[in-house]
Amino acid sequence: MTGDHQTLALVLFSAFIAVTLAITTWVSRRRRGSAEEFYAGGRLFSPMENGFAIAGDYMSAASFLGISGLIALFGYDGLLYLVGFLVAWLAVLLLVAELVRNCGRFTLADVVAARMRERPVRIAVGAASVTVSVLYLVAQMVGAGSLVALLVGGAGHQARTWMVIVVGALMVVYVSFGGMRATTWIQIVKAVLLLAGALVLTALVVIRFHGDVNALLNTAAERSGHGRDFLAPGLKYGTGWTARLDFVSLGLGLVLGTAGLPHILARFYTVPTARAARRSAVWSIGLIGGFYLMTVVLGFGAAAVLGSDAVRASHTAGNTAVPLLALDLGGGAGSTGGTVLFALVAAIAFATILAVVAGITLASSASVAHDLYASLRRPSRRTARDAQRTEVAVARIAAVAVGAVAIGLALLAQDVNIAFLVGLAFAVAASANLPALLYALFWRRFTTRGAVWAVYGGLIPAVTLVVLSPVVSGGPEALFPGLDFALFPLANPGIVSIPSGFLMGWLGTVLSSEVADPARYARTEVRALTGAGAA
Repeated sequence: MTGDHQTLALVLFSAFIAVTLAITTWVSRRRRGSAEEFYAGGRLFSPMENGFAIAGDYMSAASFLGISGLIALFGYDGLLYLVGFLVAWLAVLLLVAELVRNCGRFTLADVVAARMRERPVRIAVGAASVTVSVLYLVAQMVGAGSLVALLVGGAGHQARTWMVIVVGALMVVYVSFGGMRATTWIQIVKAVLLLAGALVLTALVVIRFHGDVNALLNTAAERSGHGRDFLAPGLKYGTGWTARLDFVSLGLGLVLGTAGLPHILARFYTVPTARAARRSAVWSIGLIGGFYLMTVVLGFGAAAVLGSDAVRASHTAGNTAVPLLALDLGGGAGSTGGTVLFALVAAIAFATILAVVAGITLASSASVAHDLYASLRRPSRRTARDAQRTEVAVARIAAVAVGAVAIGLALLAQDVNIAFLVGLAFAVAASANLPALLYALFWRRFTTRGAVWAVYGGLIPAVTLVVLSPVVSGGPEALFPGLDFALFPLANPGIVSIPSGFLMGWLGTVLSSEVADPARYARTEVRALTGAGAA
């Protein structure tokens, strides 16, 4: 990239950082220091505000950069990621949004432990939530590294490393000083910027092809190097039974995983009522659906305008397709329009990453403090207010620790497609969190042992199979290409680990000597359906 690109993009990066730090400072001066303020923003957001914030949380770097890149490289098969991400919201709206808001206070474990022995359940769900959050964080930081490598050209590896560290440091600042209220406003600002940027690029692609969708798709197929196969299923997931099973596994993880993502479920606690939570979900579905429709155009537009080979040459996983498309649509390298549009898109993508990592870090630090620390600490005679202050302090420390772990893992995974990394996070969420959540909400006989077995019965197989998969070793694109311990043939573990979570939850319950308390279930059911007694 030229010096103009770098300078303008860095100016826009700095402007967004300045705005978000100003929001964080403003919020930190107004905060009351309570757990409700830190974890849920005081439950003061309207359905529309929360809908924009949920959309900002969900429309991550994987959506903007990763899915567009996959469509540019693999055509129809890349589109399948997008379908899974969008359909997943139906499960959220119909099964969990309103019920989670009524049953919980701050975290997913609040819901699962509502009628169980709290300590073992909170430890299990808290550990699973932190694992999911770290995987999701790694994907966002890899996206940040890809962006800066594109900006600085030849100084790739060192620049990526520093960008990952900078993003990690900023997310710790946002969470530690601003809590949920600052994070929410950052996500709202980011959602508006991302939707506006995607709309402009989509309009330019449509104008380039004079509104002719057939011309867009035919040109994309021609320039992809695959011909008509680019527009048909099978380019990525049709090369054998392993690829087909991998697709089924991915689809299960994407469709079921959203309902188990801690940072998404935490957003439903920021509104005052269950009705507001449901309306928030409706707002977010509309915004997310519109955005994904534009992502389809951007992915095929990148293939048609740039060619799949040019996208792959810039980044083997396709993560830089959209910024390169913006550069060409603006007039090409060296033009003023290309420089401005490229810098704007790069800045919006950077804003996307910062906003999403802030939300994920807050959810993971809440799990550490509210679930793990609160369960493991010794009982004391301190007042509830003092206990809350201590818990919030632990959450801020946890944000630093989670950030450090995510930075380390992101530096290892810099050449992996970020949509694929997010797919792994979804699979773990669907395997560990969703079975326990659904059983707790809908199965009268569900017991503490069943909850713990459901979480670990999904989490341990999911993580183990990822470690033993081609993602980690056994190939040139693996995290450790020089090693080969890939005993599991699939890249995504969902097809095994998701049924395992449900099976272990059922098995733990039927083998337990504990008898579920029907009165506690009745109270939980009334609270979930009516909101009576909700926080």
